[in-house]
Amino acid sequence: MKRNQSGFTLIEIAIVLVIIGLLLGGVLKGQELINSAKVKNLSMDFKNIPVFIYGYQDKYKALPGDDSQAASHVTATVNGDGNGVINGNWNDAAGAASEASYFWQHIRLAGLAPGPTVVTDTGYIPQNSVGGIVGIQSGTAPAAGNAPVKDANGNAIRGSYIICSSGILGKFVKQLDTQVDDGNTATGSMLATPNYTTNPPAAPAATATASIVDSDTYVVCMGV
Repeated sequence: MKRNQSGFTLIEIAIVLVIIGLLLGGVLKGQELINSAKVKNLSMDFKNIPVFIYGYQDKYKALPGDDSQAASHVTATVNGDGNGVINGNWNDAAGAASEASYFWQHIRLAGLAPGPTVVTDTGYIPQNSVGGIVGIQSGTAPAAGNAPVKDANGNAIRGSYIICSSGILGKFVKQLDTQVDDGNTATGSMLATPNYTTNPPAAPAATATASIVDSDTYVVCMGV
């Protein structure tokens, strides 16, 4: 006896392939939008911190973190030394005897930024949109060894203040530098170097865009 066997027609197969293509396209577009949002949030960290500084200076005629009268200005727990410099390193831990760490308490108590004002709080040091930390320190001389990163010519990143953000994937680093600076992560006002969690013994060298690995993480710093 003959058995009738049925299968899919070419039209049915084509329809299924079109549907799969649309679904994949939607997923990829959605991921692209998520990535763009992360890069935008990362760039906002670099743009917002100078606003906090200028806002504090406008209100109290002092530099947050360095304010020698912060206890009376904003009821901070620690005053700065008032020498016009944010002493310490951008990634100093919460509670460290560092003006870079107390910077966050001063601007939050002044009502300029959200976040915990108790330095022992686990969320005291702010995080970026990818889970790394964000920090600030004063700029250094071109050959200073305690700079957070040096450019392609071996000079410390330049700027009155240096803002750094860690744990950023290479694919985001390249987009960030293109949007904010000159598109080269080893030159200009924004530099990137392989991710580090403790203060290095000497300023690390910046990594050129061509050598940035998409899946690796980096510290990105910008001078303002």
